Amino acid sequence: MKIAGHEWDLASLGNHVWRGRIAAAELLAFAQSVKDEGGQLVALWGSDDRQLFPLSPGGRGAGGEGAGFAIHAAFITAAGLAWVSAELLADTPAYPDLAVIFPQADRMQRATHDLLGIQAEGAVDGRKWLRHGAWPEGSFPLRKDFDAEVVRELDAYPFIRVEGDGPHEIPVGPIHAGTIEPGHFRFSIIGDRVLKLEQRLGYTHKGIEKRFEGMDLATGAKLAGRVSGDSHSAYAWAYCMAVETATGYEVPERALWLRALFLEIERVANHLGDLGYLGNDVALSFGFMQFWRLKEELLRLSGRLFGHRYLFDRIIPGGAAVDLTDGSELLALAGRLEAEVRELKAIYDEHPTLQDRMANTGIVAPALAARLGLTGLAGRASAQAWDARVQFPQTPYDRLDVGMSTHRRGDVLARAEVRFAEVVESLRLIRAIVQGIPAGAIAVPVRVPDKVTEGIGWVEGWRGEILVAVRIGADGKLDRVHPHDPSWQNWPLLEVGILGNIVPDFPLINKSFNLSYSGQDL
Repeated sequence: MKIAGHEWDLASLGNHVWRGRIAAAELLAFAQSVKDEGGQLVALWGSDDRQLFPLSPGGRGAGGEGAGFAIHAAFITAAGLAWVSAELLADTPAYPDLAVIFPQADRMQRATHDLLGIQAEGAVDGRKWLRHGAWPEGSFPLRKDFDAEVVRELDAYPFIRVEGDGPHEIPVGPIHAGTIEPGHFRFSIIGDRVLKLEQRLGYTHKGIEKRFEGMDLATGAKLAGRVSGDSHSAYAWAYCMAVETATGYEVPERALWLRALFLEIERVANHLGDLGYLGNDVALSFGFMQFWRLKEELLRLSGRLFGHRYLFDRIIPGGAAVDLTDGSELLALAGRLEAEVRELKAIYDEHPTLQDRMANTGIVAPALAARLGLTGLAGRASAQAWDARVQFPQTPYDRLDVGMSTHRRGDVLARAEVRFAEVVESLRLIRAIVQGIPAGAIAVPVRVPDKVTEGIGWVEGWRGEILVAVRIGADGKLDRVHPHDPSWQNWPLLEVGILGNIVPDFPLINKSFNLSYSGQDL
């Protein structure tokens, strides 16, 4: 596989997905070739592979001299998703710092160290990320020999402070006034203008990656869908895609169309809710009530048609758990929702207070978005024309001609505009899927493998690309699962978008991104 003129030993793992193994010393060169081509880092994670490389009497592992751990990275390239892995020494697992090329790697590297003790050599930021004193320093939960000792240490996180005369600090969270997930935001201000914002997350760490270990494939799909509940269908599909790649199973075509239908319903529901919240944050309660009324109608119909309002456990390994028997109600609702959304957009467009609050607020310039890897709907609002359904479409998106909306302003208003456009486009896709879905079976049984195998799934969720990598052990149980949320890339851009804005605009800017705490805490 050639990337920016360099030839790399990667083999096709499936549609638009490439797989390769390289030396740790080559990681920087590989990342640089991706960068030179205009690609981006999607995800970075580690694994404890010592059980795969038992030492021979001479002290050598099957994977190489002292092999024991591995670092994995997935990149977007011109040819698709490139997944590369590098073996690391068991006694001193380390690899080159990738944040010098892709800044979004920083928090992923810090989390990988917290969970596995794998070190990014030369990294500027060596602070912990996920460990809030819940396990001892020097102990690593994702190692196979981890002893689940619970501790209660003082969590003295070294925030970076703004020094000098005039600045003040405002600590917000981690517990908030509303029923939202916990996160700490440390504002440094002069007057009411924000000089710096630093986030501290990790408060929703649930041990999901550890929980996957030893789980059967069907139960793993249920857990994957609960990594971030607002993206259930995207995570479930990505997980099932990974399992199906690993086991070599082809899913019935009708099931793939049903999965796309569930994904687009999920996209519309989330965008409707967020458009309502954006209205509420500028005191337009009318917008909040109207958009949530529309969201509720969609959720109720989902419950009637598919047995669950949020479509939990409708996507399973091998296909779908429920069929669409009559799409007439869904077609009618999609048409009516589109008409009402267009009418509400006209109201938002003509509301002076809303326009004043949203325009030129929370700007992420296109050049900075490209440099820092802003992705998903927020990236498209900052001229990052990337959508996996468009550039690398899976079935049935390769037949639906998905339209992609982008803007260059990169402000709250641009992110709202992208949401409006995506609602209308997803409603069109829903109608096209209902009208064009082929007949046939909706699921096939997935064979449990009898050897170690691996796969990866890649789905454009409503927030951005969702990635799930799986390794299945020789016993047919899950050995390693890594789910990746686009919030990993986008949280740091919220710190940038608030700069120079007033503190009262933070809730509005934050909601325009609407990032997941749970999805990146794992």
